Amino acid sequence: MSQFSFTSSSSSNFTLFYHSQNHNPSKFHVSSPFRTSQPSPSHPILPPLCSREPSSSSPLLEEKPETSQSSSKFDPQDRLSYNDEVADEISTTKKSLEELLVVRRPVKDPYVENDDEKGEAVSNFEDSQERNDLLEEQPSSSSFPLDAGLKKFAKKVPIFEPSRLESDSGEKPLKVNLDLALYKAKILARKFQYADAEKILQQCIDVWPEDGRSYVALGKILSKQSKLNEARTVYEKGCQATQGENPYIWQCWAILENRMGNLRRARELFDAATVADKKHIAAWHGWAVLELKQGNIKKARNLLGKGLKFCGGNEYVYQTLALLEAKAKRYERARYLFKQATRCNRKSCASWLAWAQLEAQLENNRTARQLFEKAVQASPKNRFAWHVWGVFEANLGNIDQGRKLLTIGHMVNPRDPVLLQSLGLIEYKNSSANLARVLFRRASQLDPRHQPVWIAWGWMEWKEGNISTARELYQKALSINSTTESAARCLQAWGVLEQRAGNLSAARRLFRSSLNINSQSYITWMTWANLEEDQGNSIRAEEIRNLYFQQRTEVVDDESWIMGFLDVIDPAIDSIKRLLNLDQNSYYKVKESTSNTTAGDDVEGSTEESASPSSANVNDNNIDTGSGFDLDGFIRVMLSLDPSKLEVQLTASLKDPPKIARTTNGVWRPATKTSRTSTTL
Repeated sequence: MSQFSFTSSSSSNFTLFYHSQNHNPSKFHVSSPFRTSQPSPSHPILPPLCSREPSSSSPLLEEKPETSQSSSKFDPQDRLSYNDEVADEISTTKKSLEELLVVRRPVKDPYVENDDEKGEAVSNFEDSQERNDLLEEQPSSSSFPLDAGLKKFAKKVPIFEPSRLESDSGEKPLKVNLDLALYKAKILARKFQYADAEKILQQCIDVWPEDGRSYVALGKILSKQSKLNEARTVYEKGCQATQGENPYIWQCWAILENRMGNLRRARELFDAATVADKKHIAAWHGWAVLELKQGNIKKARNLLGKGLKFCGGNEYVYQTLALLEAKAKRYERARYLFKQATRCNRKSCASWLAWAQLEAQLENNRTARQLFEKAVQASPKNRFAWHVWGVFEANLGNIDQGRKLLTIGHMVNPRDPVLLQSLGLIEYKNSSANLARVLFRRASQLDPRHQPVWIAWGWMEWKEGNISTARELYQKALSINSTTESAARCLQAWGVLEQRAGNLSAARRLFRSSLNINSQSYITWMTWANLEEDQGNSIRAEEIRNLYFQQRTEVVDDESWIMGFLDVIDPAIDSIKRLLNLDQNSYYKVKESTSNTTAGDDVEGSTEESASPSSANVNDNNIDTGSGFDLDGFIRVMLSLDPSKLEVQLTASLKDPPKIARTTNGVWRPATKTSRTSTTL
């Protein structure tokens, strides 16, 4: 192996030697004015590596008396010329080595400090540790020409830099810790321990600011507590931290703005979500539902079509389109779309349930019952399925069967007030008012902010003649929220109460307040018109009817729409049912007819109409008709319930204090979502 070495003689003249066992002199261009009669075989003179160009002589190369025997053969003038030539070659070699050599010396241990090794003698080079220290700490002005070039090259290799090594010492926790923390926060939120969940999620945001899941979870928890402005701030920070590339944050933010009534802003955010990820089906669907609520049917269909184009078939899109077809009375097409939805997901309880409600409205009771069975099999603990099925059977006159189904639903969902509300109405109609009061009281304890419970209880007290108690209950319902559709129904029922009590001016004010909230309520308009007609104001009654038809908003759907793909989706049933009036209390729906009816009949129709079964289905009331579904065996295996002890278990649950884990600002959102499943009053 060839090597370069610098040796120093006693005269301090530098001589460059080239040592090699396989040296081939022909590879080098020899250019030297000096000739020796007999050169040394062991130390031949190294030819210059670079072309001769004038360069400044090194201060180290000064003329000294020569002591070697071989030097006596040279003339002093020749010796001086020789030294100058060697000095030129060495100086040029220094520059070329600094530019050409790209050797990186090993990095030192960053934890070892060497402050005292500068200026060490060259004689200590035998010690390898000291030699490495000198190479690390040698300044660029050193007499060693390679150091400056090596330091310059070392700066281009960041993997060896001490700053990089120090930054790696503070590593983040493993990503699995984030997953565990998010799961723990989810469990705490289910238990309504919002403060602890928020603390955990904030820590996740601090450690993993680039992960969007923490922002989504924290925003939802704040929304459940009605901290809408704080939730908006969280979503905004999340979009900034993720550089706008997380569609889930955009979508949740859009839903929040829609809830706050900022429709234009919600549309912009939905658009941003689809730009971030065009395959994000929830954004397409949520945007379509927003447009449906505003009556923009064609726009909604276009959005759903884009969702299918980019995301493929989806059960929720199919269900939404099926409900649109059902509203337009294109029932065959609706059935086809429901079938596609259930094919996409056989366990989609919402799809089976929406399909069953369509068949129930068309009085295809046997088919509807089979679909209800499919729904509970798809999701045995789904409170919507048990509630709607129970109301369906009670409406057909199967009181015992309806009571049994609602009781099963209460056993698997003991904190749902809507199931107890429907049980209370059934017991009042077929049993006693005292048992109904117990059920209403327990439902109000489970969720004091659930308006339909207070309204149903007030209606029952009014029918029992307890006018003052009914007023108090109606006032309690309105104190919760006076801007919801439930509040509009409460005002209408209260107006009927005051009309029957002879307080006509109060009744008129209540009807007007109800219409200010929901101007599309046919029952409220016609009840007010009947009040005026009963008082002999037939002209005023006709004006009220004309006002209804003038301000009525009709949603016109184009039947010639082209979907292009028949593989689609459906929204959450609790939100779309409000939009399309295919809600879970449709079996108690009051007929929109004013012939030979009074205002009292309108408000009572919700429960009284359910008492008489459909004459066309008298022979189809058996729960097992058309299928071999064993309800008792199903609940015994899947829910671990004893069918023979359901009434005993219900009585025991009513005696025990309700187990409610709530915060001060917490609102049980599932109960609010099921408000439409209650009986219309």
